[in-house]
Amino acid sequence: MAAVVQTRALTKRYGRARGVEDLDLEVAPGTIFGFLGPNGAGKSTTIRTLLDFQRPTSGEARVFGLDSRRDSVAIHRRVGYLPGELTLYDRLTGREHVRLLAGPRRAASPAVVDALVERFGVELDRPVRDLSKGNRQKVGLVLAFMHEPELLVLDEPTSGLDPLMQDEFLRLLRETAAEGRTVLLSSHSLDEVQRVADRVSLIRDGRLVVTATIAELQAQVPRSVALSFESPVAPGEFAGLPGVTDVVADGDRALTLSVTGPVDPVVKAAARHTTVEITAQPADLETLFLRYYRGPDGGGGDGR
Repeated sequence: MAAVVQTRALTKRYGRARGVEDLDLEVAPGTIFGFLGPNGAGKSTTIRTLLDFQRPTSGEARVFGLDSRRDSVAIHRRVGYLPGELTLYDRLTGREHVRLLAGPRRAASPAVVDALVERFGVELDRPVRDLSKGNRQKVGLVLAFMHEPELLVLDEPTSGLDPLMQDEFLRLLRETAAEGRTVLLSSHSLDEVQRVADRVSLIRDGRLVVTATIAELQAQVPRSVALSFESPVAPGEFAGLPGVTDVVADGDRALTLSVTGPVDPVVKAAARHTTVEITAQPADLETLFLRYYRGPDGGGGDGR
């Protein structure tokens, strides 16, 4: 099926300053696509360019197969958007925002609005200026989801939400994808994205550094496997096994291995001995992403 979002060599510069450079993104329909990166890496720049809130320096972007510049009005009718820096009219209530924004879009169903309000405990009848950051963010969620858009573009959507509301929001994303709609979820939180995303791209200093599924990323991360034996075992017996990158002995009857990929060779080698215990720690994606975030020079992003 055709991609819902597709960019080719998408580049945005601000004079001499870098925004994003040569981005090739592809988001499949009916999926949750995680767009990860540290603050300032270029996530918001990418989204604003995709939605024609700013023009690219070069390259192209298509949404629903439509040109993001020429067909921006048609695209906006089919998209629900929650910006990273949500701006609302201070004197208006949430309900007045709903009425105001329902006009340019396909009509929002009152039943959908009511369900979202009940689900997240949204304050719709108080002026926005009287609401906390978290409650303003809930109004933003209603505005993004209320017309049941084909594509949700969400930039740091859980900012200001408490942990219970964050969990409820992630459930809503899973339901949205199950209905065949698509989510582009921009976040700096690996934990948030890995809980729901089918596929992720990580951006650093305005450039994509990896695109993969969570399972593919986990396969790249060494896991720690601890073995204990009834009798002495030579560490060298395990050091040359496929995927084993490090062997640490604790006395002569216990080993801790770093293993990338399948642990089957380790299990088979251990089976040649009387093994007392085998424990394996799950792959630490946080370590992998910190490595990507920091890059070879240890620096972070300085984009927008």
